[in-house]
Amino acid sequence: MKLQAHSYLSEIENYKPGKAKISGQQTIIKLSSNENALGSSPKALQSYKDHAAELMRYADGSCTLLREALAKKNNISAEQIVCGAGSDEIIALLTCAYAGIDDEIIYSEHGFLMYPISAKRVGAKAVKVKEKNLRTDVDAILEAITTKTKIIFIANPNNPTGSYLNKNEVEKLINNTPKNVLIVLDHAYEEFVELSDYPNAIELVNQHPNVVVTRTFSKIYGLASLRIGWCYSSLEIAEILNKVRGPFNVGGPAQVAAVAALEDNEFFEKSKAHNKKWLEIFFSELAQNNKIKAHPSIANFVLIDFGSVESCQKANQKLLENGIIVREMQAYNLPSCLRISIGDDAENEKVLKILKNF
Repeated sequence: MKLQAHSYLSEIENYKPGKAKISGQQTIIKLSSNENALGSSPKALQSYKDHAAELMRYADGSCTLLREALAKKNNISAEQIVCGAGSDEIIALLTCAYAGIDDEIIYSEHGFLMYPISAKRVGAKAVKVKEKNLRTDVDAILEAITTKTKIIFIANPNNPTGSYLNKNEVEKLINNTPKNVLIVLDHAYEEFVELSDYPNAIELVNQHPNVVVTRTFSKIYGLASLRIGWCYSSLEIAEILNKVRGPFNVGGPAQVAAVAALEDNEFFEKSKAHNKKWLEIFFSELAQNNKIKAHPSIANFVLIDFGSVESCQKANQKLLENGIIVREMQAYNLPSCLRISIGDDAENEKVLKILKNF
């Protein structure tokens, strides 16, 4: 007899990461994955290298030192922190623990693709809710809640649109959602944000037992290759996640590099300042070309609309001819758009020169 997997798994469209290579070109500028333009913290790199002699050892399955470092930095309890192989794994663990066959998981129209993928892995229905002007629509999400709803995923700021929900909007969502529905605030890009009305997710978790915040070391900390993320939740949720995660789900090199990255305030501030500077330059420069629209962003990328699929494809081809890889947006149902990560100075200047003359 033929082996058969769960039938609902056939509905999953595999996640397609941003391109990393251009056929026939050796030197490329990769701006497709929202990585740190300045690389990684020198302290994190050194800790990673120093750990080489310990590669035969199993890592600390509890990520004790890292959780303690995160707890100290954020003034929270280490017992309420769970670490994972990127925030992707945390998302998967939450779905595994709190949803199943025929349940419903809500996400916004242009939200991170791992939300519907994670829902379908456990046989749940992924409920996509329309946005307004590329912003998560809180009222529409509240209307979409049914007795089958188990989880709501909110990326804030959102990838790939760069938009965000303010403190009042997030509180409205939380206060009007049944307490038996898990609300996951995905704050992968929080460190880049400098806005007074941006919600404090740590406080929201402290106030509401059904709220979880996920974070990552892949963006501003520049440790994407090591796959390390974490979440902060109620103690009850943390205990459940520790039951469903693997016993050594975060490698030793990732743990020591992450601890060192947290201690490197100089690199952190340098990365943040670089991103802020170039976001402002991008919007200022691109405003001069009335054929394209750069959507507002508070993360480390810009979503650019070229007005038509044809123009977008031409722009993408022009960038590729110049060795520049950006993120195509068909998978997010934004076929006339490209998402461009903030690069280093030379990379950004080259991109802007091409786009201004497009």
